[in-house]
Amino acid sequence: MIFFRDIDYTDRDLVQQYTLLSECRNCDFNFMNLMSWRFLYNTQIAQHRGMLIIRFLFDGKPAYLPPLTPPPYVEETMREEYAAVLLDLVAEAEAERQPFLMMGACQGMLGRLQSVLPGKFQATADRAFTDYIYDRTALETLAGKKLQSKRNHANRFEREYPHYEYRELTPDLAKECWKLEEEWAAKHTDMHARLDADDEQHSMRRVFKHWNELQARGAAILVDGRVVAFTFGGPINYDTFDVCCEKANTDYEGAYAIINRDFVRHLPEQYTLINREEDLGLEGLRRAKLSYQPKILLDKYTITCS
Repeated sequence: MIFFRDIDYTDRDLVQQYTLLSECRNCDFNFMNLMSWRFLYNTQIAQHRGMLIIRFLFDGKPAYLPPLTPPPYVEETMREEYAAVLLDLVAEAEAERQPFLMMGACQGMLGRLQSVLPGKFQATADRAFTDYIYDRTALETLAGKKLQSKRNHANRFEREYPHYEYRELTPDLAKECWKLEEEWAAKHTDMHARLDADDEQHSMRRVFKHWNELQARGAAILVDGRVVAFTFGGPINYDTFDVCCEKANTDYEGAYAIINRDFVRHLPEQYTLINREEDLGLEGLRRAKLSYQPKILLDKYTITCS
């Protein structure tokens, strides 16, 4: 039996013990995401056979993220234990009379599953779940022909608002950020069913409320003392930072380009890759994310038993 319990803010060090030194760059493993969306997915964790297991609800049915092993993963010594954990998860699903469902398996994790239990699982990928990962230098410089339009937007913002202020995001700015969020939500009513505006706002409130516990990092752009753009996120692993939220007032042309560029410029140098998460199957969001020229399109597979 695997003993699951609700994930809590005090579990940050435990979760990051498994994630920060790993090669996993999937935004689903960002502790901020795990906590801020717990209300929707009923997220739970367990330590089992020395590995960390994350369970949640998807469409009302139990699902798992791939088990996390203490880094580094050494196949020769952990192969049997990893296979045993997978079989335990399958057995648990069967005991609850539920189909086995694992989500968020990237290529490396998928290879590991197939290696330790060949023929046991089948995998499918949904493009809406693919993570967009960018080269940090490209985002902070916007250099080159392919990013010329983004560079032009940023330059125009600087010309129009030469005295704009970049400020580190702290809880005392939450009220001003919230005003911008409400204005943004009123203009964007075409939210995907997976992520409606109420759910997103609930997640954001949890981040602002528990800012210090999450060790959140963010920024705001102010013009004449007014917040016109803000963003925040947290680390996935040692070299990849996850941008969880980014909002801007489009009446200020170039506000998105500026908050995107300037925030990356202020991140610690260790983060050479920037994960800007999924497009949720929204065509407009997909075009926007592709326009920034991702370095990696990180497919995430759904795993079921063959």
